[in-house]
Amino acid sequence: MLRLAMTTDAETFDRVREPLADRGIAVEHVQAKERSLRVAGGEGDGGQSGIEGNDAGEFDGFDVGFVYPARLMEGAVVDARLSVPWVNGRDAVLASRNKAGALAALDDAGLPTPRTTLVSNPVDEAVVTEAVSSFSYPVVVKPNSATRGVGVATAGDLDSLLGVVDYLNLVHDYRATGDKSYLIQEFLPDARDYRAMVVDGAYAGAVRRELPADARERGRWKHNVHRGAEATGVDLPERARELAERTADVLGIDYLGVDLLETDDRLVVNETNARPTVDAATKYEPGFYDRLAGLVERTAAGEN
Repeated sequence: MLRLAMTTDAETFDRVREPLADRGIAVEHVQAKERSLRVAGGEGDGGQSGIEGNDAGEFDGFDVGFVYPARLMEGAVVDARLSVPWVNGRDAVLASRNKAGALAALDDAGLPTPRTTLVSNPVDEAVVTEAVSSFSYPVVVKPNSATRGVGVATAGDLDSLLGVVDYLNLVHDYRATGDKSYLIQEFLPDARDYRAMVVDGAYAGAVRRELPADARERGRWKHNVHRGAEATGVDLPERARELAERTADVLGIDYLGVDLLETDDRLVVNETNARPTVDAATKYEPGFYDRLAGLVERTAAGEN
C-alpha cells in the first residue's frame, strides 16, 4: 500500500482518506506548521544525528506527497525530511499563488481573463492613478499572493482606491513583508463563480460558489466558501471544461482548482489554486477518485 503524506488535516484530508484507501493509498497527516521542526543534528552526517524526540521517525516510510506545504519556509524542511515526489510540488504552488504571473501566462496563451494590472510597491499616487486609468469603476483590489479572499476589496472611485492602497502601503512598509505587490482588476458584477477541478490534465467536476441571498442583499459579493458561501455541484458546459483544462495545461499543473467567472456574455479565468480543497465526491465526476489515485501512483513511480 502506498503511503501518501498530506500536510493539511482539514476538509480535504477527511474527504480523500477513505476513497484513496479503497484504492490502495494510505493517507497520513504530516504536520508542517505551528510546531517545532528539527533542522540539523550538527554532526555533518546527512542530518540524521541528533534528530530525535517528538519528530523522530515521523517522516520515514512515505512514498509520495500530496501538495507542497502552504508555508514555504517550513515546507523546505518537511520536503527535505520526507524526500518524496509531490503531486504538486513547490514550483506548482508558487506558480498558482502568484496571481499576476498566472494571469499573465494565461493571457499570453490567449485564454480569457479579467483586465488586470499589477502594482509593485512602493509607488506614488500618480502611478496608481495611471494604472487605473483604463478601468471603469468599481474596481477590485487584491493582494497578489493571498488566498481565501483575504484582503480583497472593491473601490468605487479614485479616492476610495487610494484609501485602500494606503492600508496596503502600511503593510508593505514592513521590511519583512515578502510580496509587496497587489492587483487592480475589473469588477464583474453578478458574475457566477465556479471552481472547476482538473486532475491529471482532465476536467473532473465543478462547484458553483454562492453566498446566501440575505448576504447578497446586505451587499456582500465575495463568493469564497471560507467567507460563508455554499458550494453546489454543477455540470459545466463544454467550453468551461475546456477552459479549465487549458488553464492547467498552460501552467503545467496536474492537480488544479480553476476559478471561473461567468456573466451573460463572458467566461474568464479569475484565479487558480494548486492547493484546492476537495469537496464532497457527489459534486464531482464519477471517476474523480480513480483519476486522483492514478495521479498519486504515477507521481510515486516518478512518472509525473
